[in-house]
Parts: sequence; C-alpha cells; structure tokens
Amino acid sequence: MAEESNAPRKPITIKKYANRRLYHTGTSTYVTLDDLAAMVKLGEEFAVFDAKTGEDITRSVLTQIIFEQEGKTGQNLLPVAFLRQLISYYGDSMQALVPSYLEYSIQTLAQNQQKFRDQMQSAFGTNVFQAMEDQVQKNMTMFRDALKMFTPFGLPGATPVAGEPQDKGDIETLKSQLDEMQKRLDKLSQS
Repeated sequence: MAEESNAPRKPITIKKYANRRLYHTGTSTYVTLDDLAAMVKLGEEFAVFDAKTGEDITRSVLTQIIFEQEGKTGQNLLPVAFLRQLISYYGDSMQALVPSYLEYSIQTLAQNQQKFRDQMQSAFGTNVFQAMEDQVQKNMTMFRDALKMFTPFGLPGATPVAGEPQDKGDIETLKSQLDEMQKRLDKLSQS
C-alpha cells in the first residue's frame, strides 16, 4: 500500500489552445469553463497555460469564469456599485492596497461561512440580512482602519471608532469619509 504524503499537491495543468479549447492534462480530456468552475468549488487547484507560448493565463481564465457566472440569470454576486468602485481603483494611488484587502476580506468571509450558514438556518428571515449587514459593517470598519495607516492625521470630520457603526447612517458616513479621503489622496499624488 502506498504511503500518503502530506506535501501539497501540484496544481493540475490546463492548456488553452488557439481555438479557445481547454485541455485537462491530468485526465487527457477537453474541459469547459463550467468544468473549471466546478473544480474551483471542489477546492481543486489548477493553473492554465497558453499552449503555444507557455504563458500562465490562470488569472484571465478565472476572470472569464466570473464573467460567465455573472452573466447567468440569478447568479449575480458582484453588485454594480462594487464593480464601479473596483474599476476606479485601477491606476489609482490605492491600487496596491486593494488586492491584499480583498484577499483578506474573502478569507475572513470563508472562515465565517459556516457560522453564516448556521445563522441563516436558525433565523431564516430578517435576521439573515442582519447577519450580512453586521459583516459588511465589520468589513467597513476594518477597511477604514486600514486606510487610517495612510492618513496619520485622521479623516476630516471623523469620529474615533470605538466599535462597530451603530446604525445604517454610519455606513453612509463612512462611505462619504472614504470618498473625501480618496480625493485628498488623489490631490497628494498629483502634487
């Protein structure tokens, strides 16, 4: 009997050909973007390479999977306001901070996923949305705290954060403060 190894498994290699076909080298079969999406959901690691150049195109293929998933009816995960804000960060002075913040936020969400599911099952009603809103407020607080590192003198008109926002108005206040800070950062980067 073969001994199992605790070493991390090497990602599966997927080759993308000029005709846009994706070839799974592990199973020697052609796969679709839906197949790759299913692999992601199962936690299978893969890397996609251009068959001709050998270039790693995993990021663009994963983005294409998200695009296709967003195009399916009832599958919208990314709000329009989020997409607009994300686009606005390209070429912005905050661009370097965004990937690590998003990665940390999604890791936190994944860690709390079972807790959210349990709350949804026990509450099945308005409490489900309250749990989601609480997490959004925690993320906004975390994001604001992270941005404070870049503005050592604080935000104009900001009150010290002693905990989570107390009501829905605080979220709007945080958004406007973030917008004001972004304007200041843009002015500083132009100087």
